[in-house]
Amino acid sequence: MARTEKPVDIVLIGLGWTNSIIGMELADTGLTMVALERGENRDTVPDFAYPRMIDELTYGVRYKLMLPPAQNTVTMRHDPSGTALPYRSLGSFLPGIGVGGAGVHWNGHTWRPEEVEMRLKSYVTETFGAKTIPEGMAIQDYPVSYDELEPYFDQFEKMAGISGKAGNINGQIQPGGNPFEGPRSSEYPNPPLKGTYNCRLFEKAASEMGFHPFPLPAANASQAYTNPYGMTLGPCNYCGFCERFGCINYSKSSPQTCILPALKKKSNFSIRTKCEVIRIDLDKDKTRATGVTYVDEHGEEVFQPADLVISGAYSYHNVRLLMLSGIGEIYDPAKKTGTLGRNYAYQMTGGYSLFFKDKTFNPFVGTGSNAVSMMDYGVGQIDFGKEGFIGGSIITSAQYNGQPIRSLDLPAGSPAWGSGWKKAAHEWYGHSMSIASHGSNMSYDTCYFDLDPTYTDAYGQPLLRMTFDWKPNDIRMTQFMKAKIEPIAKSLSPDSLKASFKTENSHYDLRPYQTTHNVGGAIMGADPKTSVLNRYLQTWDVHNVFVMGASAFPQNLQFNPTGLVGALTYWAARAIREDYLKDPRPLVQA
Repeated sequence: MARTEKPVDIVLIGLGWTNSIIGMELADTGLTMVALERGENRDTVPDFAYPRMIDELTYGVRYKLMLPPAQNTVTMRHDPSGTALPYRSLGSFLPGIGVGGAGVHWNGHTWRPEEVEMRLKSYVTETFGAKTIPEGMAIQDYPVSYDELEPYFDQFEKMAGISGKAGNINGQIQPGGNPFEGPRSSEYPNPPLKGTYNCRLFEKAASEMGFHPFPLPAANASQAYTNPYGMTLGPCNYCGFCERFGCINYSKSSPQTCILPALKKKSNFSIRTKCEVIRIDLDKDKTRATGVTYVDEHGEEVFQPADLVISGAYSYHNVRLLMLSGIGEIYDPAKKTGTLGRNYAYQMTGGYSLFFKDKTFNPFVGTGSNAVSMMDYGVGQIDFGKEGFIGGSIITSAQYNGQPIRSLDLPAGSPAWGSGWKKAAHEWYGHSMSIASHGSNMSYDTCYFDLDPTYTDAYGQPLLRMTFDWKPNDIRMTQFMKAKIEPIAKSLSPDSLKASFKTENSHYDLRPYQTTHNVGGAIMGADPKTSVLNRYLQTWDVHNVFVMGASAFPQNLQFNPTGLVGALTYWAARAIREDYLKDPRPLVQA
């Protein structure tokens, strides 16, 4: 028999970026809120304090800030006919755990989608014809436009203190920025970071070839900055410990630096850590949530009554929790029924490594977003009918860190161990740079989530099963990018050049790290027949359950997802605060 806690008005599942924002935006309503976080509490001090955090082995290799697969994981297979096996050792993606979630260990790349990405299916159909969309591709439009979200992108960027250079302010193209971006209402809150040597080389080469390079928008503060919540960030010191690490310097935007100290002062907000939510409880008609059940740190089941449930867990944890709670119909690819689990997508990346005997790069000078990018081959800049694929990519030269275990790149053919490896490491460390593609990934009928019929967690509940593999469309896209990057790389006259791109024989591999950009599964849309959430991230089936995060994406962007996740969260928070709380009901009629 579960213990019952005192009722609250709002229960927040998870306390990363999304529910930190929700908590702050709803705090002034006076409603009581409790956040349930499966991991431990974390603050910049003492948890990220120097020198503890500057430990590549503990955090960069052994993943101390990540969710251990032994605690919760997914199973994976390539196609519906295969047998899924558990993801037992972290590799391809790294979900966070603890207060702050993945917002603690991210690099800080903060993008807005292109306008056409928000209405991708309509754009492709109108511009290139419906036949351009291959059979089995499941792309959809978002039910909210770029223009509607623009104020909320701006709000997120000001909260996070993003460093960058606008390329389009109210329709006026700005020198030095991204000329292909959608119109923005204001400049970034901070100027761009100063780039390293590789950035200057790439910028010069790309410019000379007629491209439009610009500084990557960074959640690494280029100067001291105080955000609208009164939180102050310090200027980045280029220590190179961003990705997989908490920031020691209050410089990387995270819930800890930008929101939580202010939120924790609110008397109507509280946090319970080491509490794993195992289901959202529903009334007998299964049309209204009554609260959530979680397991506390002592292994006791606890029921937390609440009038409003907001899930802000990691993207695929959101999907699994809805499945375990009976909210929505689980997708069946054979029958083409159900929406919950549909449209899982990932990210398509590739790149070139350039090695120079006569050029020296100082790899210890870096930030999580120290990069110059170009978007000349973005989604809105490619003729899909001519090229035979749908998608696009940003192309970037970056220098993030000089960590010798994870970041030592060597020319093709170098020994992988022993004296030969040591000789190559001595010769090439600090003499390389990269030019990489970070591309979109479309959604497909056969890429989805459901519940695994075999494997369960510690509470006897089925694990989430991922069915996913690379498709020909996305392989063609990344090979297109390879052909476009190669001339830029060769123009720099490296002594050695090494390519790493997926080919037609490639299958998705869980072992090497790629990105932590898992999206879809509980997608937003205009029709409950093809989506789980409406345009305000409210579930169609249970009106007092809202779901934040990249699980709402109907396919993946060419960009890192955090900027859109943040904007959608602010968009949903406004709808909850100004509309739903005054009259709890479905905000969109099915």
